[in-house]
Amino acid sequence: MEVRRQGTAMEALDIEYVELDPDRVVMTMPVGPKTRQPAGLLHGGASVLLAETAASIAAALNIDMRKSTAVGLEINANHVRSKKNGLVTAVATPLHKGRTTMVWDVKITGEDGKLICVSRCTVAIVGLR
Repeated sequence: MEVRRQGTAMEALDIEYVELDPDRVVMTMPVGPKTRQPAGLLHGGASVLLAETAASIAAALNIDMRKSTAVGLEINANHVRSKKNGLVTAVATPLHKGRTTMVWDVKITGEDGKLICVSRCTVAIVGLR
C-alpha cells in the first residue's frame, strides 16, 4: 500500500511509517515546534492525530481500497506522560476487524519505551461512490 503523504497532515507534522502490516502499523512523529502546545509540551491533539492516522492506515490495509475507504468514526485518548522533544512512536493493533467498522488500540511511546498516550480508535469502512 502506498501511503500518500504529500499535502496531508502526515507531511505537515513529519509523520513517517516504520511498519505497515494488516495487524500492526508503526509510525513515528518528531516532537518539536510543529507538535508542541504553548507550554512547550507535546500537544494532545498532535498525539490524537498520530493515533488516528495509524489506525486509519491499519484499517485501510485490511480492505479493498478500490471499493471502500477507511475513515475515523470515534477516538479517545488518555495522555499519561508529557514529552518536550525527541520522537514518539505509535503502534496500532486491532481489537476488532469487522466488515463495516474496525477498532484499533494505539499506544504512543517515547524513545525510552515509556507510555505517552493510549488511544482507541473506531474506523468506519465506507463504500466509494
